[in-house]
Amino acid sequence: MKFIRHVSARRSLPLAVLVPAAALLAAGPSPASESGGDADTGAGTRPTVVLVHGAWADDSGWSEVIRSLQAEGYPVVATANPLRGLTGDSAYLAARLRTIEGPVVLVGHSYGGAVITNAAAGNPNVESLVYIAAFAPDKGETALELAAKYPGSRLTDDPDAPLPTALAAVPLGGGPTDVDTYIKPDKFSDVFLSDRLEADRAAALAARQRPAHVATSAEVTRAVAWKTIPSWYLVATDDRTIGTDNLRFMAERAGSTTVEVDAPHAVLETDPDEVTDLILRAAHGSRPALGGTAVLAVAGGTALVARSRRT
Repeated sequence: MKFIRHVSARRSLPLAVLVPAAALLAAGPSPASESGGDADTGAGTRPTVVLVHGAWADDSGWSEVIRSLQAEGYPVVATANPLRGLTGDSAYLAARLRTIEGPVVLVGHSYGGAVITNAAAGNPNVESLVYIAAFAPDKGETALELAAKYPGSRLTDDPDAPLPTALAAVPLGGGPTDVDTYIKPDKFSDVFLSDRLEADRAAALAARQRPAHVATSAEVTRAVAWKTIPSWYLVATDDRTIGTDNLRFMAERAGSTTVEVDAPHAVLETDPDEVTDLILRAAHGSRPALGGTAVLAVAGGTALVARSRRT
């Protein structure tokens, strides 16, 4: 795992603006600079950034990230995630990806990470995967078991409960496992936002959350894109939904270039600039050189430090 430690203010400028070419020399050349090209890929075009939201959210959570990426000249698609089950959701995304021409940077938040892991496998246009406080499962794993691997998730305070205790169930009539789930309104701010947002904004997000079928967390992963596609990973250090240690485990196992941000699980809502920064790094294909530490930028007294280590 390649580690990028952010010692930064929460609202940072986009990394593409902060990092001059001269500073990047200390961290080693990026693929673009090695070939004499610029940050664009292919025949002078930028990759399409495809954003996939997770459970108990919708694509509006990407709004600030979309505006920032479009301001940098990137085409963006924020696709709706059906949240009906990992197999079907992944097939839907895979079909959507096949309609996009040219290179793709594929980004998933939360359960969306499991979806991109499955959907991107075998697609040669997907050049980078970006996990934002997201599941990055291996073959045969479920989101449910990954969230329980290490302590940190507050989805339940009773491991023997048939349904995590922070969730409310809506039976759909197709049997005991045909159930939609929501985070209970009185639990939403704590579990999803780590109480980082104003109460009225948290209440609005809780009110418009989209339900996730239990199959989203119970169905196993069948294909693993991060084994063949370079990945970047944002670890939220106050994640109470998946759990920070579980995020770190998945990032390290995937060999991802990783940044840690003092943020809740819904980092899209609290720190969209940090999310944008990491997506831009993935779009530029920039990874720190192995060995050593390099200061990438200093702006307003804030340093961004890249650290690399062999795994």
